[in-house]
Amino acid sequence: MLRVVTSLFIGAVILAVNFSSEWSVGQVSTNTSYKAFSFERVSADVGLRIGLGGVNITFTGTPVQQLNETIDYNEQFTWRLGESYAEEYAKALEKGLPDPVLYLAEKFTPHSPCGLHSQYRLAGHYTSATLWVAFLCWLLANVMLSMPVLLYGGHMLLATGVFQLSGLLFFSMATSLTPPCPLRLGTATLHTHRGPAFWITLATGLLCMLLGLAMVVAHRMQPHRLKAFFRQNMGEDPVLEWNPEEGGLLSPRYRSTVESPEPRDIPLSEASSEAPCEDPHCAL
Repeated sequence: MLRVVTSLFIGAVILAVNFSSEWSVGQVSTNTSYKAFSFERVSADVGLRIGLGGVNITFTGTPVQQLNETIDYNEQFTWRLGESYAEEYAKALEKGLPDPVLYLAEKFTPHSPCGLHSQYRLAGHYTSATLWVAFLCWLLANVMLSMPVLLYGGHMLLATGVFQLSGLLFFSMATSLTPPCPLRLGTATLHTHRGPAFWITLATGLLCMLLGLAMVVAHRMQPHRLKAFFRQNMGEDPVLEWNPEEGGLLSPRYRSTVESPEPRDIPLSEASSEAPCEDPHCAL
């Protein structure tokens, strides 16, 4: 049960963080304008969540009912392959979304002077590709751990951790290529930091490397205990026994090598070995 739960946890984390929008997060409470070309201001919480495939912006009023309207927005803008961020931003302008949502979305457009679009888009593509390779290594590790090749299963666990940490390295390097862009919303400034997806990927990558190293060391120091932990006892010999419950058929029973009797040499008697041959054809 421990092995199954740990393996499922690693695979679920790799898949979840690949589609998560919480690699970089930030939230601020501010008093800001609600619509463009309007002097009306509202008190609201503004949240920014940046993932590998896009950015999520939330705008919630405190309280929600202000200016005779319900202020509760949750907008997603993506830059994955086959999707245009600029087109989604243009549709947001046509919909007339609140000014804070359009302000943050404009910072991630391809033509913004902040350069956040190319920065996070590059980080998302490389990190996502690396995580998919880590997921493939996790699948191979599960296949090999179910076969009598535990050492290679440990190597695949090590590779899973290495690719997860490599994805974090790509994300950190790509997001630090340009200086931070100030995000001012009314009377406050929004700052972003590493989100839960980043830290859980770091923890899972270190866990995979720790488990892989433990398996490699155990295979060198205590290979029999490692096989016993994975229920792969190779020191068993089949012994046929009469089973009356199955109609008198011979059913195999596995007996360990410890219980097996030691092989004994049967010596020949001296009389039979030294007896002269009286047959004339014996010399032939």
